[in-house]
Amino acid sequence: MPEPGADRAAAAAVLPAGGGGTRGQWVVTLAVTAVGIATIRPMGFGGQGLLVAVLFVVNVAVLAVRVVPEQRLPGLLVDRRFRTFWAALAVVVAAALIAAADTGSSYLFAFFLVGLIGSRFDTRSALALAALSSLLCAGALYLRAGPDERTAATLLGLATGAAVLAGMAGRSRAEATRAALEAAESAGKAARAEARTAVLAERTRIARDVHDVLAHSLAGINMQLELVDALIDTGDLERIRAANGTAHDLVRESLKQAQWTVHSLREDSLPLVESLTAMLESSGHHDALTVEGEAGPLPVRVTQGLLRVAQEALTNAARHAPGAEVTVRLDCTGEVAVLTVRNGPPALPVAAVPGSGLGLVGMRERIALLGGSVTTGPVTEGPDRGGWQVRAEVPR
Repeated sequence: MPEPGADRAAAAAVLPAGGGGTRGQWVVTLAVTAVGIATIRPMGFGGQGLLVAVLFVVNVAVLAVRVVPEQRLPGLLVDRRFRTFWAALAVVVAAALIAAADTGSSYLFAFFLVGLIGSRFDTRSALALAALSSLLCAGALYLRAGPDERTAATLLGLATGAAVLAGMAGRSRAEATRAALEAAESAGKAARAEARTAVLAERTRIARDVHDVLAHSLAGINMQLELVDALIDTGDLERIRAANGTAHDLVRESLKQAQWTVHSLREDSLPLVESLTAMLESSGHHDALTVEGEAGPLPVRVTQGLLRVAQEALTNAARHAPGAEVTVRLDCTGEVAVLTVRNGPPALPVAAVPGSGLGLVGMRERIALLGGSVTTGPVTEGPDRGGWQVRAEVPR
């Protein structure tokens, strides 16, 4: 046996949203009631008139259900089996009103009742109840009509069942509207989820950029300042000045890196070649850029990604290979832009500034988001043997 909640859910599936409680439907219901009061005869407080009046009131009550939202109906009225029994009984009452009344528009209740059945019942049940209405109403009108009117009356009675088609059409429109609203809601949820994903991705990108600028430099500055504190007690002014000078150099380098980060976080695209040239010049590497092919214009994210790779590679070269020669090659001859940053072995003593390793990780993540790849490793041959190379490939 199905659970009560299942019956209510099944009923909701075939009922129009909102139950049809609109002003227009109230107007139609009141109009049919008014026409019935004005035309249906006899109607009184005794005999046939009392019977007609009682059947009229019952039909008005049944028709009023049409404008009551389904969720406001009693639980019993949304039980599938009881609903079917109730609808069949209502059809019998509508046919009985036709048979009991001598004149008037009593047949209108049957038309509207069958339309209500078409809008609120599944197709099989609606067609069965419509057929019942046609047979009963046709029989009632046939018995009430004179010999010359029986054919027309029978056809009118049979036509009451056709109203089920209008109800079924309204139900189909309501279901289509409901489906469209659900699809729109799903699309809205998907769009909001995509927006949240984009926000998280942007936060991750900014976090990587902040790390690239601050993590290495601040760690080095902190180490040099701790060294200064340790040397103060020894009175070794020469080493104190050297550590202090290193800290100042790291501060200046951090300021340059911060400027490049601000540029790369902008939405507009920087000219790649000019930006790489300026970056190398500010790092003390002149005429170190070689360009193959036509570099631009490239997509904004590609340009930003390559600039961030170059920035990270130059920062690592300055930290781990001070005084080494640095060369940068940009190859844009194919469908993939290739940036190669290579430095030779260190020419000056290397300061003991540990790295977190997150710079290379962030570099790879950034390029992977663009559909590219980053490879890093030592240089094992040629004039830069003993140095380091960073190679980034990004689809143009």
